[in-house]
Amino acid sequence: MNDDSTGLADVVDPASYVRGMIYAQQGAVADFEWDHDGNALLGHVRGSASTSYVTRAYFESTEPSPRAFEQGRCSCPVGFNCKHVVALVLTAQHVHMSVPAASDVAPAWERTLDSVLGGPDTGKRNRADIPIAIEITMIMDRPPAWRSTGAASESSPQVLARLVRPGKSRKGWVAGQLSWGTLDQLRRDGEHPAAQVDWLREFYGLYKAGRLASGYSTYASYYARDEKHIDVARFESRQLWPLLEEGAAAGVRLLYGKRGADDVPRDGIAQLVLDVTADSSIGHVGVTPILQIDRPADGPSDPIPVRFMGSDAHGVVYVDRSEFEAGTSPGTWHFGLARMARPIPPEFQRLALEQAPLQVPASDANRFREEYAPRLQRLAPIQSSDSSFSPPAITGPSLVAHATYGDAHALNLTWEWLYSVVDAEKRISLSDPATDQVFRDQEAERAVLAGLDAGLDAGLEKLGLMSGRSVLPQARLDGLDTMRFSTEVLPLLRDAADVVVEVSGEPADYREAGDSLVVGVSTRATPGETDWFDLRVTISVEGRDVPFVDVFTALARNQAHLLLPDGAFFSLEKPALGTLRKLIDEARTLGERPDGETRISRFQAGLWEELAALGVVDYQAEAWRRQVGGLLSVDSADQTEPPRGLDATLRPYQLEGYRWLRFLWEHQLGGILADDMGLGKTLQALALICHVKEAAAGLATQPSESGSRTEPAAAPFLVVAPTSVVSNWVAEAARFTPGLTVVAITDTLRRRRQSIEDVVAGADVVVTTYTLLRLDTDAYTRATWSGMVLDEAQHVKNHQSKTYLSARQVQAPFKVAITGTPIENNLMELWSQLSITAPGLFPHPARFNEYYARPIEKQENTELLAQLRRRIRPLVKRRTKEQVATDLPAKQEQVLEVHLQTKHRSIYQKYLQRERQKVLGLLEDVNKNRFTILRSLTLLRQLSLHAGLVDDEHRQVPSAKIEVLVEQLADVVDGGHRALVFSQFTSFLGMVKERLGAAGVEYCYLDGSTRRRDEVIARFKDGAAPVFLISLKAGGFGLNLTEADYCFLLDPWWNPATEAQAVDRTHRIGQTRNVMVYRLIAADTIEEKVMALKARKAELSASVMDDGNLFGTGLDVDDVRRLLE
Repeated sequence: MNDDSTGLADVVDPASYVRGMIYAQQGAVADFEWDHDGNALLGHVRGSASTSYVTRAYFESTEPSPRAFEQGRCSCPVGFNCKHVVALVLTAQHVHMSVPAASDVAPAWERTLDSVLGGPDTGKRNRADIPIAIEITMIMDRPPAWRSTGAASESSPQVLARLVRPGKSRKGWVAGQLSWGTLDQLRRDGEHPAAQVDWLREFYGLYKAGRLASGYSTYASYYARDEKHIDVARFESRQLWPLLEEGAAAGVRLLYGKRGADDVPRDGIAQLVLDVTADSSIGHVGVTPILQIDRPADGPSDPIPVRFMGSDAHGVVYVDRSEFEAGTSPGTWHFGLARMARPIPPEFQRLALEQAPLQVPASDANRFREEYAPRLQRLAPIQSSDSSFSPPAITGPSLVAHATYGDAHALNLTWEWLYSVVDAEKRISLSDPATDQVFRDQEAERAVLAGLDAGLDAGLEKLGLMSGRSVLPQARLDGLDTMRFSTEVLPLLRDAADVVVEVSGEPADYREAGDSLVVGVSTRATPGETDWFDLRVTISVEGRDVPFVDVFTALARNQAHLLLPDGAFFSLEKPALGTLRKLIDEARTLGERPDGETRISRFQAGLWEELAALGVVDYQAEAWRRQVGGLLSVDSADQTEPPRGLDATLRPYQLEGYRWLRFLWEHQLGGILADDMGLGKTLQALALICHVKEAAAGLATQPSESGSRTEPAAAPFLVVAPTSVVSNWVAEAARFTPGLTVVAITDTLRRRRQSIEDVVAGADVVVTTYTLLRLDTDAYTRATWSGMVLDEAQHVKNHQSKTYLSARQVQAPFKVAITGTPIENNLMELWSQLSITAPGLFPHPARFNEYYARPIEKQENTELLAQLRRRIRPLVKRRTKEQVATDLPAKQEQVLEVHLQTKHRSIYQKYLQRERQKVLGLLEDVNKNRFTILRSLTLLRQLSLHAGLVDDEHRQVPSAKIEVLVEQLADVVDGGHRALVFSQFTSFLGMVKERLGAAGVEYCYLDGSTRRRDEVIARFKDGAAPVFLISLKAGGFGLNLTEADYCFLLDPWWNPATEAQAVDRTHRIGQTRNVMVYRLIAADTIEEKVMALKARKAELSASVMDDGNLFGTGLDVDDVRRLLE
């Protein structure tokens, strides 16, 4: 190994060369290969501590041959020209005689194409064609006489396999350096067919895996690299047999070790058979295991097992009996390998290997036949070569399902195993242990259960009749479960193999009757009630009534079907029944009587409409038919003309609104007129009041087309409005209904020193304020009214306020709310107004909040939102300007971003940090700290306007917003336009007033403290000043100021309805010019956050009133956090 033709010794130092030569002699090089492209030798070399190093030796590529060593690299600590490099080069020279010379290497193009084509075409035999085979030899430590000693387990033969290849003469097979542990190296060497080497690696890997799984030492496997022989009989995996078939296909032969080149048979399937014979001389019964192999005719005539393969005997090594009894050496036996048809238990293996008959005394023959033969048959077939024995005839098992039907759809179900033993029927409950009866075949029973149809399994599991892979021995079913078993499971059981069905009792005639289902609804008058009617729902199937309580209970339990006593059943998943359940649930939730009966209010026309659409209307109370039917069709059926005393021409939508109000009044219903601001809601209400007066005066003494009542002497109408709007009602009534006598109450009765009866005497309309209504509630509730109109009804949006309670206590047969913004913050505001005007629609606030408000606002429940719209539609009429006032001039809105002056910004930031820290610490209990939180938010809003609003020492700090406003107003006035300027803060309006005065701009001013409001308004309307400064609270609603065509909002508010009300003082019916709306927003302040919050709140109102599809809520914790971000 010290032959060096590469000049290696001339390059490395002598010490490294000597150590490397020793390493090479010791076989330290694990593997190596030649890199043609890199002119390098690559390999792995083991070090002194068994550490493997990656080693490379580089050679010069110049001629002449052989190549000259250039340098070496290694992953060891030395790293360069070390002993591992020397060992690698010397080992390569020893194995292959020399490093490939440059002239021996084909050009790169040739090597590339050869790799594609599978190698060069030299016309010579490729060395990769050298086959490889497995040689199998049987050896035994003891002579064949071991069988007579009964010591098979102590001296089992070994079936050793090693790898061999053709010898040099090609006439024999030799092992050479081949070993099982070097298969990886054989794959790299490329001397043998790759398919054979790959198969051998898989074979050996499966062998090792089985040995490790059975406890084979991992320490011993470390030395398996040089393992020459393996014991095939210790192959634990049953995958050996398909693997052997693949090996044969790859050309791997199994050869006898000492019988030349003959192949070992390996394709048979074997089974053990028990041969039971009689000894006529002594009467004993002999039991002998016999091996049967289904091989071709050239196989052994009388094979006997000599070794089972694997611990569970998945295979057997066999030899012909004659060859075995000849006493020859096992190495010369013509043995074979065969796969066992079924596993063999260890003790049965031992009995089969001993080949000695088991003797049963004649006295025990019957016991053997009755107790042992049935159990032995489960291990192996039984035969009798001398016909002296016949095993007991056993058939089965069959699975018996016994169904016993009782009354009221009761069903008892029991399961048994059925066997036939010597013509006798044997039944065993599934709960009995399998060991109690010797004839039972537990494996066959498991097979029957496993063979049940998947659909049958699913049906049994659905009914709770299975536990794991077995059915429950006993079960009781009733109701729908009995129906499902009878209609779904029983037919499958009848069709199943190895299953016997027995039925006793009289099962009902179970049938689907859903096609005959009819729903009926009716209403009946309730004694003593005018607003409420009893609601009755009936359901019939096949012409017979079904108790509705049964249907509703089943629906509430989410049952899929309802079963009737005679066996008829129908699906409860029909869309109509699902809708019915929701509607009845809604009716019960929102209007249940104390006695639990379901009732419906005449205000719930939308609910009735959906109920009636489900089926047949059996009966309607006359009052119900007239009121609800008319309410649902009033838009299309009513052609009533306006009253004679109305001095105005109603627009088409105003006429429609008047007719709707008239219908509500005639039937003593109520509702909300929610038209957009500026569309003439006051005019529509006055038209109704005018009609009521004319009816009372005898000008409309005949019943109306709607079947109304007549009023011989109508009491006055009560109109409740904000203080700023009272004068507008008086003026509008004088203008449009001059025949009405209008009385305005602007002070308490105590100050007027009059009773309510004195005040309203002779009046047709009484106009008062919400404040006065609250202060004189008793007087207003004592008076008699024809009806009540709540103008700007958002003033009663809080159902816990005294104003709301006062409005609800007023006794009037007809109440209507007028507002352009019925929802400002949340849905409970809508409930408050409807509870006054239509008290039967949603009677209970808590139930409305739970059923509608929370799911819609918090969970964005679109289905409930659509349902709420349908419910309120008959009693809420809303039209927007875009829908009905298409001739109204355009309204353009624009945000003017204002940047705070530097000192102003510094002051704002200082306060912002302080207030943010304070408020965020209070959010754990918003209700308790609400006042403090709102005070902090208000302070920041004021700071966005002027620093002097929070501290007088900052009064001289300039306000950028005032300066921008003055610049804008100068342009407006110069252009001949007029403007409204709104702010929520009167102190800020005062600053604006001072600045306008200094700039010489004429203005009018209105806030809550203004006296002679009418004179101020008239002064602006008459053109005395081009600018009107208005407090948002004092003049944000109820005013008609179409003389202005510019509107400036100085500070945003998170209630969008408040701003909309202000803008619509000028953008309303009567406006002839385009309206420009400017919002002045301080950049990077809380005002930007308020704008975002306002947008979310506007979405809630739109979603309910304008058929929008978004959601919003009141001012909650998240809103506050966003304002302070």
